[in-house]
Amino acid sequence: MPRLSEAIAALDALWPPGSAEAWDAVGTVCGDPDQEVSRVLFAVDPVQEIVDEAVKLGADLLVTHHPLYLRGTTTVAASTFKGRVVHTLIKNDIALHVAHTNADRADPGVSDALAGALDLRVVRPLVPDPADPEGRRGLGRVCELDHPMTVRDFAARAAERLPATAQGIRMAGDPEALVRTVAVSGGSGDSLFADVRAAGVDAFLTADLRHHPASEFMADGAHTPLALLDAAHWATEWPWCELAAAQLDTISDRHGWDLRVHVSKTVTDPWNSHSPSPGAPN
Repeated sequence: MPRLSEAIAALDALWPPGSAEAWDAVGTVCGDPDQEVSRVLFAVDPVQEIVDEAVKLGADLLVTHHPLYLRGTTTVAASTFKGRVVHTLIKNDIALHVAHTNADRADPGVSDALAGALDLRVVRPLVPDPADPEGRRGLGRVCELDHPMTVRDFAARAAERLPATAQGIRMAGDPEALVRTVAVSGGSGDSLFADVRAAGVDAFLTADLRHHPASEFMADGAHTPLALLDAAHWATEWPWCELAAAQLDTISDRHGWDLRVHVSKTVTDPWNSHSPSPGAPN
């Protein structure tokens, strides 16, 4: 079995911590570098429900996409919900490792996994990483559909292929417009609107689209109209867990580690129900 330090070195090779945004908090949160690792669990959120799942599974390492502490803290007391997470992890000898914006930028990364879940062919990054001479790394992906379809049908495909959430898929734009090219970005994507316009795509699928940025984007008559598709944040990033687990499986086989790698199917999207407005557009 590998030591934690060996497993982390393999993960850092997939998602170099130096490629994360300056504001991000990635890397190992807790864990003994010399402890052995035999079972690994991948998940989006380092919340208590996921940590309890790791304990029940007998995992030695939990890898999440979202950081536990994105900002500084002065306490890990068990009286706080994040402190309880830390206490549970340490008491059960479970290490926690985070790959966030470094996994977003990776090749393959979070948006590649999202594109794969939607059966899209990746053409290039939406925002290329200037440090990558091959032009494969970066934020978001510009993709092509296997065949043109309407915005309505593409939204239905996304609703079917992505994990089910209370939100489903919201649309803005002409539902009958044809879609041939799509930009995708796992997680919050309205900071990429200018890049989406420059990419010349027919639609943009992402998450966490806020009212004012989305309204202004759709109202901008100086540009060719395109559709917005807003999915749940968790749902757009969960496919990365399966991709990451497969990557670690490959590394385990190469090194003869015999790791058991699992993906949590627990839905940690905070919204758990939906009541449609009577007479609302469908």
